[in-house]
Amino acid sequence: MASVFSVNGPVVIAEGFNDIKVGNQVLVGASQLVGEIVAVRGDKAIVQVFEDTVGVKPGDVVIDKGYSLSVELGPGILGTIFDGIQRPLVAIADSCGTFVANGVNVPSLDRSKLWDFRPVLKEGSDVKSGQILGTVQETSLIEHRILIPYGTEGKVLWIKPEGQYRIDEELAKIKTMDGREIAVKMYQRWPVKKKRPVAKRLRPSVPLITGQRVIDFLFPIALGGVAAIPGGFGTGKTITQHQLAKWSSADVVVYIGCGERGNEITQVLEEFPHLKDPRKGKPLIERTVIIANTSNMPVAAREASIYTGMTIAEYFRDMGYNVALMADSTSRWAEALREIAGRLEMMPAEEGYPAYLASRLGEFYERAGYADTLSGNKGSVSVIGAVSPPGGDFSEPVTMHTKRYVKTFWALDKRLAGQRHFPSINWIDSYSGYVDDLSEWWEERLGNNKWKEVRNKIIAILQDADRLEKVAQLIGVDALPDHQRLVIEVASLVRFGVLQQNAYSDIDSFCAFEKSLKIIEAILIFYDEAVKILNLGVHILTVLELNSFSDIKRLKEEVANDQLEKIDEFIELMRNEFDELSVKYGGAGV
Repeated sequence: MASVFSVNGPVVIAEGFNDIKVGNQVLVGASQLVGEIVAVRGDKAIVQVFEDTVGVKPGDVVIDKGYSLSVELGPGILGTIFDGIQRPLVAIADSCGTFVANGVNVPSLDRSKLWDFRPVLKEGSDVKSGQILGTVQETSLIEHRILIPYGTEGKVLWIKPEGQYRIDEELAKIKTMDGREIAVKMYQRWPVKKKRPVAKRLRPSVPLITGQRVIDFLFPIALGGVAAIPGGFGTGKTITQHQLAKWSSADVVVYIGCGERGNEITQVLEEFPHLKDPRKGKPLIERTVIIANTSNMPVAAREASIYTGMTIAEYFRDMGYNVALMADSTSRWAEALREIAGRLEMMPAEEGYPAYLASRLGEFYERAGYADTLSGNKGSVSVIGAVSPPGGDFSEPVTMHTKRYVKTFWALDKRLAGQRHFPSINWIDSYSGYVDDLSEWWEERLGNNKWKEVRNKIIAILQDADRLEKVAQLIGVDALPDHQRLVIEVASLVRFGVLQQNAYSDIDSFCAFEKSLKIIEAILIFYDEAVKILNLGVHILTVLELNSFSDIKRLKEEVANDQLEKIDEFIELMRNEFDELSVKYGGAGV
């Protein structure tokens, strides 16, 4: 029988195994703490324990479970708050109090609850891996599709009729091609570090609409895409991810609080049950899964939480849903890797991180994607990872390695955050690699390629203004020609009228893409008309005194998403203002 040889924090060395396999789940000590074999050295196994090892001592029994660290996938996931190894925190609180006790053993999914099962297949039907066996209405927002376990193909020997069943009851029996009989239940287990297969990966060509203007218009992400939000303390990473979870066009949201402060996770837990889904008016929690692994919880479980969340996301993708996974933050995850690697006495690389940091980040982000699933549906996992570089230094290893694997980069700026400009996404340092992939989708819906053209104009104005503002700091803004001052002023209209957004405003918290485009068109019309007026010799201050210059910034707060005709009326009034100026100065010849 295997036993503990030595203990070093969350790292336990065990000896006496008959058959050691890296990746196997084990139970350590009298409390049966959950752990995973991460390495083998001679006849000893290195075990990473996901719970507090206080009280574990040499000689304690170690039990090999014989399978990899896995999660349970089935009805009951949505609306549940799990820790990093998929233990339900509410159920744990009910059983042992506020604090998670060592070795607490509560099933991930409720075994007593009855679910209304509706079969899709019939007796004698041919089945294959990933096919939909039946459905359960898990919440009012999401229909849970029971999938044939991977690796199971054959004929349905029998299947339960429509009715109420527990998740651990047999629903059907499949006779495989080699004559075996396999029972299918409502839930299945899946190793968290093994990606779930798909029929075919597809090119990301459909946008993930977020309702955030700076993202949807300037730096979009596609369904199945990957994005990073790097930023120092106080730049708004968490609130930006909350906004994306709240308003994105994804069907299911998986939010991973990985190593963040407890008060931030508490805010999520308090807010989400009361938030309404903007499309259905139902509680947002009904399509949300929360993985809560705060900074004061065991560090090894923090490392596992990322994989737990990703496996759950892939499972809902396999049903044919679009899933948005928010990881907050991957820096805390990397710190967990660094601590574990240090205790394993591995040779450190940059800033003490393990040499395999880049490959682990790559494995995580590569599990995102848009695909034809084995169930015959299309589904996606879009990954948005927050990065917390110390001091806001984007040259540190986690940020630099993350940039290798993401196509969208939303760089949060501490200077903008200090000016109360949120989302504090810097328009100079940020980028999106999905613009060309998504332009065809927008062209089909807008009837032209207006989005890409307008986007390029806005980016050009912002870049020119950034250059001119640096010059103005040296010589003074009054020394600039009027046309250059106009560029700076129009860029300010873009910054305050478009890129800045109020997360607490009923009107401005979510902005439909059509409204964003209308506001931006109004700004570009102002710019074009102002250039014509300046060419007549009119002073820049005369242009800036127009009512439309100040009113254009308020369109985002005063015009609802279904009142776009008000922006058309504003544009008409603005044109009239410029026409009056043109008539007044047109004959002056100055």
